[in-house]
Amino acid sequence: MKFTTTLLASSAIIGAGTLAFADAHADMAKEMTLVSWGGAYQASQDKAYLQPYLEMHPEISAVWDESSNEAVAKLRAMNEAGNVTWDLVDVVAADAIRLCDEGLAMEIDAEEMLAEAPDGTSAEDDFGDLLVSDCFIPQIVYSTTFGYRTDMVGDTPPTKICDVFDTEAYPGKRALEKRPINNMEWALLCDGVAKDEVYDVLATPEGQEKALAKLDTIKDDVIWWSAGADTPQLLADGEVVMGSTYNGRLFSVIEEQDQPVAMLWDAQVFDLDGWIIPAGLPDDRLARVKDFVKFATDTQRLADQSQYISYGPARLSSAPMVGKHAELGIDMAPHMPTDPANAKNTFLYNYEFWADYRDDIDAKFQAWLAQ
Repeated sequence: MKFTTTLLASSAIIGAGTLAFADAHADMAKEMTLVSWGGAYQASQDKAYLQPYLEMHPEISAVWDESSNEAVAKLRAMNEAGNVTWDLVDVVAADAIRLCDEGLAMEIDAEEMLAEAPDGTSAEDDFGDLLVSDCFIPQIVYSTTFGYRTDMVGDTPPTKICDVFDTEAYPGKRALEKRPINNMEWALLCDGVAKDEVYDVLATPEGQEKALAKLDTIKDDVIWWSAGADTPQLLADGEVVMGSTYNGRLFSVIEEQDQPVAMLWDAQVFDLDGWIIPAGLPDDRLARVKDFVKFATDTQRLADQSQYISYGPARLSSAPMVGKHAELGIDMAPHMPTDPANAKNTFLYNYEFWADYRDDIDAKFQAWLAQ
């Protein structure tokens, strides 16, 4: 395999190929701690990337830590304590930008660290515009959108994002993420702000108050979630009539669990998710992580992940390889957020805005929650 050849070529040991391979890995750590989001998404990573890698390297072990939603705060604390225990961290693009700006994530040389496409296209060209930060290694394109209980919405199911705010037509609890991102944008859209003006408005104190005032209209009907698995469980249990979460989590509850849930794709928010490597790892741990990342982000591995969850692979060369679900046997392309039928009205997440304003708006949002 290509990554094996690269390891052999880069080894300082001169000798037979097998000996060089063994020596090249002798300086690598035998353990890895990977950080992700839990649930169906982490399971897809485990099946597509980690287990195949561990089969190739039985001498090492790896553990998952489901702390990605707290990655920024925890990496700040680890750095301050001088004890970074994580080796590779899955984060959304905005958090990658923040961590990179703060020096908590290592800068990536895509040409050196990431595998070429099968046709020889460089990794930099294959990932293209999705390399939104010097420290970010993209894995997937996903969206945050809403699912709703088909047996709790009567004869006229919701079709527009603003139906979330219509508690008269759709009574019952809603599930919203316990952070301002996406909630603030949807609130402004449903308070009459034009899509192309949302971030200009949200950059002002008045715009932030406007968004919170709109959210106030449903605050008493909201169950707040922190983990991506929360909304699917709330929907499955019938505790909410509708709720936001990642589109892949909704695919799981609809197709794999066969629950009476349907997708509301309107104003779905496109986003990117991927890896960052914490800055300052010891040489042996860094060598192991770089070896794993080169394998886990190649064209085949990213395509393989789409067999388990409906997130689009971040590499252009992976897209034609998206096929059927590994267990259900259904075509996955129509379940992707990028499918034309699902992407008629999308909202584009602004990474730079949230990297710049996240801390301030977070503080306001948490204070509003506490009122």
